[in-house]
Amino acid sequence: MPPAVSSVVLVVDDAPDTLRMLCDALAIEGYTVLVARDAIEALERFEMAVPDAVLLDAIMPGENGFALCRRLKSEPSWAHVPVIFMTGLAETEQIVEGFASGGVDYVVKPLKIPEVLARLATHLRNAHVSRLAREAVDVAGLGVVLLDSQGRIAWRSPQAMHWLEEALGPQDDATPLKGWLQAAITQGETLTPLPNGSQLQAQYLGQTGPGETMILLRQGGPAVNAAHKRLSGAVLTPRETEVLSWLAKGKTNRDIADILGMSPRTVNKHLEHIFEKLGVETRTAAAAIASSLLQDA
Repeated sequence: MPPAVSSVVLVVDDAPDTLRMLCDALAIEGYTVLVARDAIEALERFEMAVPDAVLLDAIMPGENGFALCRRLKSEPSWAHVPVIFMTGLAETEQIVEGFASGGVDYVVKPLKIPEVLARLATHLRNAHVSRLAREAVDVAGLGVVLLDSQGRIAWRSPQAMHWLEEALGPQDDATPLKGWLQAAITQGETLTPLPNGSQLQAQYLGQTGPGETMILLRQGGPAVNAAHKRLSGAVLTPRETEVLSWLAKGKTNRDIADILGMSPRTVNKHLEHIFEKLGVETRTAAAAIASSLLQDA
């Protein structure tokens, strides 16, 4: 499948010939291409605009690609961006280091452009699906936190991150946060106040894998509870949840069609089902129900 026109790819490599070859191939495929020749320039690009994917050389002047990837993955607002290594380093320990640093794939030079493009398209689609899943969770008025075997946050949805910072302060001071989440595990659930007068509830959902724990967050309060009750009783399909997610973000039917890869007519059919399940008659009313869960965020 061809990439979305809006997909932005950052190519980080200090070899002019490689940059030229990749930029030409990516442009032909419809990608918007950003270029950096070292780690410093790559971080500057991220500060200006977060790309959808990164093609990263492992060996560059100054900080190498493995260290740069670790820095990108340590920043919550950048960690979701897939990083594909492209390098002449082909030893097993080097490939292992690439994945350990946070890379999703590893391509050995000399590059085979069709292979790079195929891998890139696959990782972009996977990242897109993951982003929609995170946003669908948030539009449903919920937040999700995954803890590793040592009680550290391994992943959290955007809404969960916002609520936790509101309730417990910046997460660089992890002591209050870790204690509060641990209380949810030992007690089943726990509450803490939010600045808007409502409460943040953490509910322990159990083990999701070896050493991994899932905690569900939700905001309490009369208006929030009413909206959540209506949404939870609607039993929307995954695709309907995606459509409602983008509707709540102010997207038009044509925008939603382009984002989800469907026709505007299909979007209309999904909206008809959503209106019926929510018991409303207009897109404004449906969006209001979804947005009411986030309006205090």
